[in-house]
Amino acid sequence: MLTTNQKGAIAETAIAHEAIKLGIGVLKPLADLRYDFVFDTGDEFLRVQCKWASLQGDVVLIRLYSARRSAAGVVTRKYTADEIDAFAAYCPETGRCYFLRMHEFAARRQIHLRVGTPKNNQRTGINWEKDFEFAARLGGSGAVAQLGERLAGSQKARGSSPLGSMKYRVTLNLRGDRRRVKPEFD
Repeated sequence: MLTTNQKGAIAETAIAHEAIKLGIGVLKPLADLRYDFVFDTGDEFLRVQCKWASLQGDVVLIRLYSARRSAAGVVTRKYTADEIDAFAAYCPETGRCYFLRMHEFAARRQIHLRVGTPKNNQRTGINWEKDFEFAARLGGSGAVAQLGERLAGSQKARGSSPLGSMKYRVTLNLRGDRRRVKPEFD
């Protein structure tokens, strides 16, 4: 049986691996904060809280709160939009990572992502697991995704070469916490 710390470490490793495969920069804060990573998507920086998800029947369950033990028992606390921008979850049973933006689920304590067809064949109002997979949510960002191909006798790629060689300009909004990254070309 894994401890909660072991589950957290496994989830963080799987999530970082999946993000890097999509060309997303993964930054780890040095201080103990409410988020585990900062994702550099190329367009923005996102504060990401990592979660361990479990498969219960045909549903992936992701808890959107933190829990700790205290003298009074287990204390749970929801995350706020001032603390994080998104959740990333790893489910070992499906072997997949999921990405949920905070503003979509801020009022929820947990989210169910449906893997299989419901017994009543309902189709509307369901959070389908495939719609929240990393590639579906983050696949259009990152340096690798920005490369395009053209056919002109031989295939040539355009974009930054080598990957990540573009210069970036970072700007802060009035709150100072959302940074936009805009590529600058020579």
